[in-house]
Amino acid sequence: MAVSDPAAFESRLEKRSEFRKQPVGRSRQGDFIKCVEQKTDALGKQSVKRGFTKDKTLSSIFNIEMVKEKTAEEIKQIWQQYFAAKDTVYAVIPAEKFDLIWNRAQSCPTFLCALPRREGYEFFVGQWTGTELHFTALINIQTRGEAAASQLILYHYPELKEEKGIVLMTAEMDSTFLNVAEAQCIANQVQLFYATDRKETYGLVETFNLRPNEFKYMSVIAELEQSGLGAELKCSQNQNKT
Repeated sequence: MAVSDPAAFESRLEKRSEFRKQPVGRSRQGDFIKCVEQKTDALGKQSVKRGFTKDKTLSSIFNIEMVKEKTAEEIKQIWQQYFAAKDTVYAVIPAEKFDLIWNRAQSCPTFLCALPRREGYEFFVGQWTGTELHFTALINIQTRGEAAASQLILYHYPELKEEKGIVLMTAEMDSTFLNVAEAQCIANQVQLFYATDRKETYGLVETFNLRPNEFKYMSVIAELEQSGLGAELKCSQNQNKT
């Protein structure tokens, strides 16, 4: 598995100022993909500045030796119990599902997801850098370019995949931008778009990466609404509004 360096969402467009002024729904998709893919290590530096852990390894949060004799189900319970009282996102992903996600991420390392807000939706861009998945708001990239730091990082740990058939996942987020429910909604969309058996759903990821000029932002919202993933979050936001 090829692991790329921690990367920033750096814009090197000749007409960057013109690109930034465009409304979200009308930005030139081809240029936007170039903006995301032209990256440096600034993302990693910005993430550490914002309180994210540099080189967050599984052994730094979990004693691998102590669980070698345990079953996958026992490890899953330990992982869930450990994070249950913490303000974060976590999961135990079956090996087959992670392999599907990972294989697709190699050819399509970037994608867009939609987060329900009180008024409409906010778009977030996900970028795989090795087994880490970095997210930042689309508007953040459009306005800040190379200074756009991660607002959510999902860490995937495949150390137990071959022996136990599971991949452990946890996250760190910038709580000034996202709460746990919002981060969970974004994390759920990784499986929605990358682990789906539905050709049309993964097709949106392929279009975003391979045929960006054909991509339509609203198709992501339609897919999210059809899945029902953001319904509870939207409902709670509307209740808080009233």
